[in-house]
Amino acid sequence: MGAGDMTRAEIASQPEVWQATLDEMAAAWPDQVARVAALKERTFIVIGCGSTYYLAHHAASVLRSVGIRADAFPSSELALFSLDQLPDDFVLLTISRSGTTTETLWAMDAYRARFGARGAIITITCVPNTPMIEKADIVLLSEAAQEISVAQTRSFTSMVLMCHALAAMLVDNRAQLDALNTVPALLADLMARTNGLAEELGGDLAFDRFFYLGNGAFYGLACEAMLKTKEMTTSWSEAYHVLEFRHGPMSVVAPSALVVGMISDSAPEQEIAVLRHMQRLGGRTLAICESRGALDWSGVDHVLELNSGLDEQQRPVLCLPFIQWLALHRAMAKGVNPDNPANLTQVIVL
Repeated sequence: MGAGDMTRAEIASQPEVWQATLDEMAAAWPDQVARVAALKERTFIVIGCGSTYYLAHHAASVLRSVGIRADAFPSSELALFSLDQLPDDFVLLTISRSGTTTETLWAMDAYRARFGARGAIITITCVPNTPMIEKADIVLLSEAAQEISVAQTRSFTSMVLMCHALAAMLVDNRAQLDALNTVPALLADLMARTNGLAEELGGDLAFDRFFYLGNGAFYGLACEAMLKTKEMTTSWSEAYHVLEFRHGPMSVVAPSALVVGMISDSAPEQEIAVLRHMQRLGGRTLAICESRGALDWSGVDHVLELNSGLDEQQRPVLCLPFIQWLALHRAMAKGVNPDNPANLTQVIVL
């Protein structure tokens, strides 16, 4: 296979892999609902490393949206620093593509040493028969989402869906899981109609810096968009909460900048205003939104409509494949192999 072929195939496979993941969650529903029923009144601490740390932010937002107290940390914070400042007897939710990430395993051991059998560890992963699965009490697994490439694409988005499935299980709301069954077909349509724009923006080597902005459930996925651009293309990329971008970071906006805003339902006018401001400073702007509706999009160069019918908690996963395609096209334009990013391996073992 040539440079980028593996990443291209893994990005393109997401509609099918998402459906397989959702089918696995549906099959596991009765058993898992019974197993997690006693946990919904407890605080959840969600951990991961790299991409899955950013996924932890999204997962915590999703859990809070269904009434569960939740916060996110890097695995190393729990592994190497005191647990005493965290809520007593919290549930530990660990996320790892490989199930072998060193700091996450350390954190699981530290948690178990403190709480013993009264603790509860839930793991979301893509690989069976791993040390992380052995240490967990409850496991959500999608074997279909496994990857060969270093940079996470379909594994990350499939684990996003598993986080939503877990939230639905905790509150025993099957309708929330069933609503996600629309996303594989939505993604197939979205990729067909937007890959031209991803190729246009990704192939434009006049850009030398990328900024991804998102609030609420979008923030963690904006961070993942930043990381994917950095990993796959060795380009300068950063992520911020939308309005925070005005508090200093906009000082580096220039004609060579692409500023991408993931637009929420909660504060669309304020978020669009930030993109409009960045265009006045000389940057190119792209909004990813549910629909144009009656909003004023003047001053935004590109508007990508998802037309998903999903709420702002469920919808963010649909933003990522477009960014993955953009990063792939940029990598190919730069002559960089996204299958094997510089200085990286698929699993970080310390």
